[in-house]
Amino acid sequence: MISHLDPKDKFLQDRQAVLVTYPDPFCVNEAKELAESAEYIILSTVTQRYLSKAKYGISEGKAEKLRDIIEEVGANIVIFDEKLRSTQIYNLAKLTGYEIIDRERMILEIFSKRATTTEAKLQVELAELVYEKPRAKEKVRLARISEQPGFFGLGKYEIDVYDQHLKRRISKIKMKLRHTRKMRELHRIHRERLQIPIISLAGYTGAGKTTLFNKLTGDEKEVGKMPFTTLTTSTRLVNLNGFKILLSDTVGFISKLPNYMIEAFKSTLEELIYTNQLLLILDVSQSIEDISRHYNSCVDVLIDLGVSPEKVFLVFNKSDMQDETHLKSKLLFSGFTPQNSVFISAKTGLGINVLLEKIKKNIFKSARANVLIKKHEIISLSSLIDWLKSQGKVEIKKQNNGDLMLNLMTKSWVLERFTKSVKEIRKKEDVI
Repeated sequence: MISHLDPKDKFLQDRQAVLVTYPDPFCVNEAKELAESAEYIILSTVTQRYLSKAKYGISEGKAEKLRDIIEEVGANIVIFDEKLRSTQIYNLAKLTGYEIIDRERMILEIFSKRATTTEAKLQVELAELVYEKPRAKEKVRLARISEQPGFFGLGKYEIDVYDQHLKRRISKIKMKLRHTRKMRELHRIHRERLQIPIISLAGYTGAGKTTLFNKLTGDEKEVGKMPFTTLTTSTRLVNLNGFKILLSDTVGFISKLPNYMIEAFKSTLEELIYTNQLLLILDVSQSIEDISRHYNSCVDVLIDLGVSPEKVFLVFNKSDMQDETHLKSKLLFSGFTPQNSVFISAKTGLGINVLLEKIKKNIFKSARANVLIKKHEIISLSSLIDWLKSQGKVEIKKQNNGDLMLNLMTKSWVLERFTKSVKEIRKKEDVI
């Protein structure tokens, strides 16, 4: 019999799923958004407080109920909103008779769909391989017992051969990403030579970073409601009424993002370490509980990356959808400090001028400092000192032992970049 189904309809028909998640509106909504972004159709949702039961992830009674619900609604996939071990996937697939997709694999599917640049594709493949590696041996063992839906036939690969194949591919991709990291370092050094401060946008996926980026730069980067529309960093020159800055848009964060995924995207995310100001975008159209969760998820990632908290400035986006006075009282009650934040709407332009003025004030304000340069460091730091002279007032006092004391008065971003460069040079010399 010849099927007359449209290929797209057939594709969607094969991706009808039952979602298993926590009985929490935040978790349910986020899991549904992820599933939709991965092009799954959720026909029904099953919730349980704990998703870490040994055999199925959920209790045996709930697992049997899940099997009945799948048959009742006509689904062919189970999406499990938590990390599962191979044995759990196997047990659940054996009980239900259908493929099991856990949270990490679903996120990897989204990454794969969104990756457009060579670097992003390599980062995604690395994350996929790291996800697969600990599961490989168990998959082979379980496949020998009885292959079930949700397990991929390994063909000619046996346990050791397949494991070696994964190791070689991981090593090869890491080598390629090291090359792209070096290229990024060269681009960063070039940007620093432009003597322009760098401002980076960061935040939870879907908070409106790219919309704000487009608003400030006049660019037309793709904007979407679905998670991870942006997987690569974009940098543009912006003029702030005579003051120039470089503005960077970055990949969005999400709760429970595993370390190996952060590590895979490290060459992209580490750009945040070198920024002079980080604008952390939060969506205030959400409940205060969700805002707090998003904020904490972002801060956890920034801490892992080594970003200084002093650089972070909160930008509450989508404030056109809320009463600002009511918002401020809610946020203040929840521990957010209004003096270190601004309310905007990237969509309508509300508060954008206030944001730009705050950036200008933070980055270009005057700063004073005294920096001691050791006698043996003078040659290696001479070009930096010359650059410093071009950016502000530098008074040099030679000490009796040949050291130099620099009395500096310059812009805050210049002082920050200078002190950071001095630390990096000293660190390299200590290694040598």
